[in-house]
Amino acid sequence: MLDNFSDDIMVLPSGIKLRVRTAGDGPPVLLLHGYPQTHLCWDKVAPKLVEAGFRVILSDLRGYGDSDKPKSKSDHSTYSKRAMGADQYELMQMLGYEKFAVAGHDRGARVAHRMARDYPDHISAVSVLDIVPTEYMYENTERELATGYYHWFFLIQPAPYPEKMIGHDPDYYLRSKLSGWSKGNQTAFDEEVVKDYVRCFSDPLCIHATCEDYRAGASIDLEHDSADRAARIQMPVQALWGQKGLVDKLYNVLDIWRGYAEHVEGKGINCGHFLPEEQPQETAENLIRFFKMHHGI
Repeated sequence: MLDNFSDDIMVLPSGIKLRVRTAGDGPPVLLLHGYPQTHLCWDKVAPKLVEAGFRVILSDLRGYGDSDKPKSKSDHSTYSKRAMGADQYELMQMLGYEKFAVAGHDRGARVAHRMARDYPDHISAVSVLDIVPTEYMYENTERELATGYYHWFFLIQPAPYPEKMIGHDPDYYLRSKLSGWSKGNQTAFDEEVVKDYVRCFSDPLCIHATCEDYRAGASIDLEHDSADRAARIQMPVQALWGQKGLVDKLYNVLDIWRGYAEHVEGKGINCGHFLPEEQPQETAENLIRFFKMHHGI
């Protein structure tokens, strides 16, 4: 698993510790994972970006994997996308990258979206995988979204209710998410990677932190998004999504993102939710093309 990547715990100026993997030479690309995973979701994609001439940086988001899980606050700001994005910005500055590209899947894509808002002079291009903006989804919630994305409404319930329910059998819960959101495509997931997901997710601190991620998404993140709504993202945005998933079924993805950003491109890919694992070759090809065009090789 990412044998040619370095493996470090880095302490940010804020004091937060992140698990970080790096490899390659060239323009820097930061890859961010989603729920309930870790940086290993990029196991099949990251080496292809290295081969294409990029310096690839992988990081476990705060609250996930082997990164710190700081104590949450009553307003959930500890796990706001602004706070999570600030970690990643600090990391890239520590590594010496004044300007960089970022791609995120799922929750990582929501962090990438916030980073594009908060650090427009430092991000050359952003790719978001299998999401439309959080604000848009909550404003347009109907029965089908609430049914398919029930976890959005389960995880935001007051602690410790979801934490207790998930903590009873985190292995089953995590594997059910991988199976359900990939439409049963079990062959997409390397068992050693899944075991590491389970190792990390079985920590009660991780379960609580990831619930806080969603609680922030339903509260303080919406405040931040609303404050920025009139300002359009100026750097190039790529949107990729799974054609077998709910995002494709419910949304005209490119049209929605064009309501938030000046330059939007992208496409659907023949898979479920987990693009980097279900279709790593096509996902990598699209990221490489996009970043070569807008991030300079």
